[in-house]
Amino acid sequence: MPSIQKQTILLALAATSPFSAWAIEAPIRSVTLYPGSATVERVVEVAPGATQVEITGLLANFSTDSVRLQADPGIQVGQVVTRDLPRADSPSPRAAELESKVQALQDQIALIDADSRSAQLVQGYLERLGGGEAGAGRAAGDPKTLLGTLDAIRKGGADALERVHNNEVKKRALARQLEVVRRDLAKLQANTRDSRVMTIAVAAKQAGKLVLSYQVNRAGWKPAYRASLDSHASTIELERLATISQKTGEDWSRVKLRLSTGQPSLSAQAPDPSSWLLSYRPPQVVAEMSYAPAPPPAPAPMAVAVSGSRIAADNYVAPVLETQGNFSTEFEVPARVDLAADGREISVGLGAQSLPVKQRVRIAPRSSDEVAVLTADAARPEGVWLPGQVQLRRDGSYVGALHWDPQDSERLSLAFGRDPLMRVAIEHRDEMSGQTGFFKRDNEKRIADTYVVTSSHRQPVDILLLEPTPVSQSDKVHVKISLDPEPNVRDWQQRRGLVGWERSLKPNETARFKVDYAIGYPKEGSVQGLP
Repeated sequence: MPSIQKQTILLALAATSPFSAWAIEAPIRSVTLYPGSATVERVVEVAPGATQVEITGLLANFSTDSVRLQADPGIQVGQVVTRDLPRADSPSPRAAELESKVQALQDQIALIDADSRSAQLVQGYLERLGGGEAGAGRAAGDPKTLLGTLDAIRKGGADALERVHNNEVKKRALARQLEVVRRDLAKLQANTRDSRVMTIAVAAKQAGKLVLSYQVNRAGWKPAYRASLDSHASTIELERLATISQKTGEDWSRVKLRLSTGQPSLSAQAPDPSSWLLSYRPPQVVAEMSYAPAPPPAPAPMAVAVSGSRIAADNYVAPVLETQGNFSTEFEVPARVDLAADGREISVGLGAQSLPVKQRVRIAPRSSDEVAVLTADAARPEGVWLPGQVQLRRDGSYVGALHWDPQDSERLSLAFGRDPLMRVAIEHRDEMSGQTGFFKRDNEKRIADTYVVTSSHRQPVDILLLEPTPVSQSDKVHVKISLDPEPNVRDWQQRRGLVGWERSLKPNETARFKVDYAIGYPKEGSVQGLP
């Protein structure tokens, strides 16, 4: 048989196969989160011989330009037709489920009402029977018959009243459930968007998967960290976290989550500068005119976020990174994630590592008076680290939070709160202003202080005392500096004039650091920066 004839027969069989076309709701399997947007991936199982796949239940909140289809070997993808349905014609599975619950609860309440009416009929009949309307005359001559009738009336009436009471209790409970379900349904219907159906022509020679991916907004992530200091072991456990949220209109259930530092929502257009042209105009005589005051500017319109076919005027802002690196980096969340589409923020762990650190107590009396803060310094860990908030713990206790920007320094340096066992005092030895020089009549200000640092620790403690010395930026201002002892740190962190003393204090040891400055300047001027 010729090959062309074979292909014709195969196509005819595929067209009549029960697996040639079917509609399916492709679940969300994985999501890649970017700052301010996300790529959603759905997976469809394609049977051998299929010629068409119809994916239903999609929200019309993504641009069809961002759609990408990937098929396994043996499956060819052809024409793709996209059709949007109004929200009234496309109830979501969740809305259908809630409507079914409403109907079931209403049916239960109707059955209870019917049973209550039946019990009330019995009770009414018994009341009429006890009142002599039916058979009372015949039973009056027979005492035994009368007693039996009265006992039957009493028992029947009690049973009827009990049934009515029990039904009212059941009805109240069902009414509360019905109110909750109706409220959930109303909230869901208020947020219902137009739905989208995608019909994809395929030629499936064998079974496989079809992956549909597209870009959505109103979702994002930002980095966060948790640093736990073990002061006895001089180590930090640095845990990498991510804060994520989304308000795309669709809950994510048990999805595989990846985080990327890329920003596909930004324009990919390369800069195209215009020419810089200069022209000259001669001065022109302008007649004097009177101008009326300009009207006040119109108020700025409220910012709204367009999502699909409806406009969301809420205050939700997707988490974004504060800085962007040269290239994107992806992180994969180890466990599958559930994330509701209500904008709530959740944190997921991306990993942790232990780093050896050098601990020191940092003191800066001129800047922060008598504050001594424990710091930990380590080599910056390998890999890409983005700016984010760091939650700090010291020996199991929470001490605060700070912002860490890895690009600011080649090392990781974190502060872990005040050291209560370190006392700092300032002794002002001499501070005066006056005039010097009989002929120059210059002004001079002298500042002389002593910093007294005492350790109450039971073990040696390393300290770093920092002092900003005055730096003259004018040949009119002259500075004389005397420091005792001589500092062993100059221009700390490349900061001009910032000196420091690094040393170790023994238990209960006291150290003294003397600074003396004489600042001279002309009488006619003034010096900015003097205390």
